Amino acid sequence: MGDTTRRRTVLAAGAATLAGTVLSGCGSDGGTEASDGYGSGDAGGNAQGEPSAGAAAGGGTGGGQALAQTSDIPVGGGKVFKDQKVVVTQPMAGQFKAFSATCTHQGCSVASVKDGNIVCPCHQSLFKISDGTVAGGPATRPLAAAKIAVEGDKISLA
Repeated sequence: MGDTTRRRTVLAAGAATLAGTVLSGCGSDGGTEASDGYGSGDAGGNAQGEPSAGAAAGGGTGGGQALAQTSDIPVGGGKVFKDQKVVVTQPMAGQFKAFSATCTHQGCSVASVKDGNIVCPCHQSLFKISDGTVAGGPATRPLAAAKIAVEGDKISLA
């Protein structure tokens, strides 16, 4: 009987390890936010995905990595920076926002900005460029806000 119990324990531990490995690669669409290095919506601004007051006013320190010129970000559109895993948008002239480029559905990287939405190519989730909220599923949670600094015509990570 000791061998049977030991065998069940080993099999259960192996199954749990396998399940954890598989699920960790798929991301989560549960009730908790996964950490993506950019914090949640209220870490860098408010829940609507706005940058910090210093970044919004162009008064950031500028110590972060340079991303783009303001002229590189089209009004009503945006640009995905794959290496930095961030999307910078310009919903209205002179208003710059930044979000994590990691889709909240299953962790894929968003690939483009089109028709006022940030687009994830994996399952076609759409996020509004103005605040990162879901414009079309299957994602149910908004993109996390990222901190940027706008100084003159330069945009950088804050």
